[in-house]
Amino acid sequence: MKLSMPEELLLLMLDDETGRLQERAAPSGDYALAGAVLAELALAGRIDSDPNRLWVTNTTPTGDALLDGVLAQIAASKEQMDSKHWIETLGADADSYRETLFQRLVAKGVLRQEEGRFLWVFPERRYPAVSGKEEREVKARIFAVLFNDEIPEPRDALLIGLCRAAGLFSLFLAPHELDRVQARIDQVSDLEELNRSMSDAVREIYAQIARYAPMV
Repeated sequence: MKLSMPEELLLLMLDDETGRLQERAAPSGDYALAGAVLAELALAGRIDSDPNRLWVTNTTPTGDALLDGVLAQIAASKEQMDSKHWIETLGADADSYRETLFQRLVAKGVLRQEEGRFLWVFPERRYPAVSGKEEREVKARIFAVLFNDEIPEPRDALLIGLCRAAGLFSLFLAPHELDRVQARIDQVSDLEELNRSMSDAVREIYAQIARYAPMV
């Protein structure tokens, strides 16, 4: 079963035991998810980017309602904006994107939906994995790239760049493993211009959030 990059990224953000989004995956994960939508459009040949702008190359619908909605939004813009603008703009709708992606993963039999209570009072929806097979396959692809020197497929390079931008590697790599492959992560993440522009945009937005967040 082929999953889209936004679906794969969402799986990596989930806590395997609880089916909840891991706290460390937010808020940078919202922007990484927006980046994953853009990356999927780029892989489908619908958009391209450079350090200063992101533009539509083909307005033909992909057949994916989520992607096509974003494609139409970009195409309707009166001026060409950069990746940072679009990641920030789309990141504001991350809740809606996540819900759509969760429902797709449930329909595909990857996740199951559970209703519960947080602190025994507040309604809460969780999405535990049915078997965990799909998440293991995504991680296996990532590890295969990180622990060897072969040139990765563009899809895997983009996913690794977004995981780096969102700080997700610390969620599934032990500290000593992360130290071992950090240089490889950086190398792969910087292979393509699209990857560099999107991952840099996610990190810049998150740095701004962290800089102006109130001290607690």
